[in-house]
Amino acid sequence: MKNSPFKELPLFIPHSHTSTAVNKTGSWRFFYPKYDEKTAPCSAACPVGQDIARIEMLTSWGLLKDAWQLILNENPFPAVCGRVCFHPCESACNRGDLDAPIAIHSLERFLADTALSNEKIPDPNINPSRDQKVAIAGAGPAGLSAAYFLSRLGYRCEVFEAGCAPGGMLRLGIPGYRLPRAILDHEIKRIENQGVMIHCKNPVTGDRLKKICEKYDALFIGCGYGRSIRLKIDGGHLADDGLDFLRRLHQGQEMSFAGKAVVFGGGNTAIDVARSLARLGASPLIVYRRRIQDMPAFEPEVEMALQEGVEIIELAAPIHIQQNLSDSYSSGYTLTLQHMKPGKTKISGRTRVIPDGKKTETMTAQNIFVAIGAEADALWHFPATDHTRSLSLSHCRLIEQKIPLVFGGDLTSPVKSVADAIASGKQAAMALNTYFAKGLEAVAATLAGCRVGPGPALSMETYLAGNRQDRNAHVVTYDEIVTDYFQTAPRVTPSSLDANRRLQSFAEVESTLTDKVAKGEAARCFSCGNCNACDYCRLYCPEMAVKVDKGQRSIDMDYCKGCGVCATECPRNAMALEEEIK
Repeated sequence: MKNSPFKELPLFIPHSHTSTAVNKTGSWRFFYPKYDEKTAPCSAACPVGQDIARIEMLTSWGLLKDAWQLILNENPFPAVCGRVCFHPCESACNRGDLDAPIAIHSLERFLADTALSNEKIPDPNINPSRDQKVAIAGAGPAGLSAAYFLSRLGYRCEVFEAGCAPGGMLRLGIPGYRLPRAILDHEIKRIENQGVMIHCKNPVTGDRLKKICEKYDALFIGCGYGRSIRLKIDGGHLADDGLDFLRRLHQGQEMSFAGKAVVFGGGNTAIDVARSLARLGASPLIVYRRRIQDMPAFEPEVEMALQEGVEIIELAAPIHIQQNLSDSYSSGYTLTLQHMKPGKTKISGRTRVIPDGKKTETMTAQNIFVAIGAEADALWHFPATDHTRSLSLSHCRLIEQKIPLVFGGDLTSPVKSVADAIASGKQAAMALNTYFAKGLEAVAATLAGCRVGPGPALSMETYLAGNRQDRNAHVVTYDEIVTDYFQTAPRVTPSSLDANRRLQSFAEVESTLTDKVAKGEAARCFSCGNCNACDYCRLYCPEMAVKVDKGQRSIDMDYCKGCGVCATECPRNAMALEEEIK
């Protein structure tokens, strides 16, 4: 510069003519990272074994049809389960330790209802037809699920149903305000579209059983518990059957009630009976022998029942019922109740109750219903199974006779629920397919390799050697989630009719989530154990050793020096760090 006291000097910037890629830092490594997808706790808790974390991931990305197809890999009844399942998956959800569990059942319903509204037809992926034909007794959730999965495996299936329409207790035991019949019909139609033939008004009698053994290669007996257990007290025969009441209601029988209607029981059937009676003009009162918190009924259903005016008396058990007669006409009943109190022990997680001394009380009621449990209907005809080889599995029992028999449904499921009935049908399909291919001895080991986490839930996708077969059985815990990457956010609650409007009809109470709300709720999911392409592994890698090719991530071992930052920072524990064996 002119007139500057400083002397200008040339500026030299050194640069290399070779790439630093020649320095393969991978030679320094003592540990190496790998992508290691694991099992989400919700999937392990789901009796059907759905790939829930991946379903929510696809939903949050807007890939709704892909998410729906993923459900159908494991469950033929997403719209039904989205409404009536007791969703143990949500109790296991790791997100519950941060703020609140994901509304998994609401998202399942959203995906199913969206497919229904768009008239989406799934790709069945049915294998070429096999030689064997399978007969199925009972068109309830267990029988229909067995038919669904067997037809997908390539078998010709025919279902024999004693009733006038398929669906079993889904149709006859669940009121329309929880499960509209049009929704159920749509799901059953999807199964029929796979080639499954359903013969209604065709019970499997002794004579039909003989014909089945001659014309078919296997029989699945999907027994549902459709008959209420009677009260074994004086006057117990005077109480109406709660399940029969719901059945008559579905069949369109005109009924109206007034005055107090007492319902004995604490399960979902008791709640359904009470809420239905409220819609028909009665003043329902549930009498339950244990505490309200011990009721096996779904908590949201109990809350809605209370909102609708249903009263609940806890710690009381009936000991006598007497019919009141006035001028030769019945004018209701007098009930004697024994007061109960909590004991010191528990049975199946519920506090045992014992009589509270001789404390009793009496009350009058215009109608009485019993819903204390259910058992198999007398119409079921079971073949003799003496002197045969058999195999008991978690949800069904396979018996080797002239043709293989598989008992399933409520008869063999540990929990009498829709989800467990579906699991029973799926397990039966996998067991029969393995039996035909490899024999009875191979069934248990083959199915054990298809467990979701520790089991007993099974994955049909794994059974068919799909992507889930590479999933690590380790169930991700909350402590393994890097929660710093997640902000707290409220759980969505579907809108519902107010209590007064509910009582005016049997219209469905809850609504389906909107598209925007559903995607936002799905985005709350931790995606436990599943890579969701967040790319924190690539962002934090000091050697830029994480590569992405066509959406697939891999580690370039020439440059990975095993620092473990990628595995440590993975928010959802979808990576692992293992010792390098030189």
